[in-house]
Amino acid sequence: MITKNKRIIGIVLTVALLLSVPFIAMQFTDEVKWSPLDFIVMGILLLGTGLMCEFILRRVKKTSYRIALIGAILIVFLLIWAELAVGIFGTPFAGS
Repeated sequence: MITKNKRIIGIVLTVALLLSVPFIAMQFTDEVKWSPLDFIVMGILLLGTGLMCEFILRRVKKTSYRIALIGAILIVFLLIWAELAVGIFGTPFAGS
């Protein structure tokens, strides 16, 4: 049980570390311009992906199913991220 809780703490700390990169970059350059909404959306996206992967690791016993489900979660994450960043599908949610 302690190992599982350490993984959740690791997920939260990783999300915080990843979000600190654009925050720190904003202090040194005008090229990075994130609004508070950008941080919130990306935090939800990163945390949701990490917690879904943790849920799969806890609940699914068969290794091949774990790999397939986590792979699908990561593909969906990357597609949403790309859509929000550059609008590859042209939806109204695109960032461009």
